[in-house]
Amino acid sequence: MIATTISKTVFLDAPKDVVWDFLTKKDKLARWFHPAEEDLKEGEAYTLLDQHGDMTRICWGTVQEMRPHDSLVYTFTVKPLNGAMTTVRWTLEDAAGGTRLTLHHEGIEQAAGEAAFGMLSALDAGWDAHFARLRAEVKETVPA
Repeated sequence: MIATTISKTVFLDAPKDVVWDFLTKKDKLARWFHPAEEDLKEGEAYTLLDQHGDMTRICWGTVQEMRPHDSLVYTFTVKPLNGAMTTVRWTLEDAAGGTRLTLHHEGIEQAAGEAAFGMLSALDAGWDAHFARLRAEVKETVPA
């Protein structure tokens, strides 16, 4: 279902190893996405917490594949999906002295059923906001 896959690309002024840490390390995830209980590890479950409230679980899944500095794949769900899993795929590529980071978030239509369009819209807007924060956080990390 390519028509319902969220695909986004951002160019970041940082090398791939720095961007990788923002995708996988709990302290860096908290700066642009959500606080994590621990660093992401291949084959293990992860939990991200709501930073605006009582630090309850907001999204979770299992890390399926980690190819350091190149790609990351994990299952992903949020409370409104009632545990139905989607898949998030990240690809990191060298780009003119920085990193091209691409996200593909798929399986939303199957997971959300009749509520698919509303969930696609909410996740699409959410990823936009997270990418903006990621860009700002990466910029602060890399010396000018």
